[in-house]
Amino acid sequence: MIDLRYVKKLIEMLDGSSVDSVEISSDKGMKIRISKTPQHRGAVPIPTPVPMPALLPAAPAGRMTPADGTALVEEVPRTEAPRSPLLEVKSPMVGTFYAQSDPGSKPYVTVGTRIAKRQVLCIIEAMKIMNEIESEFDGVVKEVCVQDAHPVEYGQALFRVDPNG
Repeated sequence: MIDLRYVKKLIEMLDGSSVDSVEISSDKGMKIRISKTPQHRGAVPIPTPVPMPALLPAAPAGRMTPADGTALVEEVPRTEAPRSPLLEVKSPMVGTFYAQSDPGSKPYVTVGTRIAKRQVLCIIEAMKIMNEIESEFDGVVKEVCVQDAHPVEYGQALFRVDPNG
């Protein structure tokens, strides 16, 4: 059986490259072909998305003035979504997350742990190699985003850290 996460990763890699297609075969005889361009022999054409015109926001409701019956439009200040003050430590690779060096030992960090730049936070095992992941900044761990011994993807948040904590 072919792992769907592997197939998704191949599709992402194919989108960002000059390679047109990839074909994968399993030892059980299953084949998957991923291609940017459709095959012509009996292939079902994929419809091209049609761009939709952008919808303009409706004008805000105004107040009617009794003198002339026209609407007054009130300016509403725009507010941006508040940005989180927390910094994320992201996985630099695909692999398996380990919170401690050995199965019986204490985790490197937990929620509330004060960390320093270059401090080891966890291990990610990739291709049988144990890679120590170090902090890029000082702060306090506010969230551990991954469970121990679970797979992680490239760029996935591992920890959220308050640099002011």
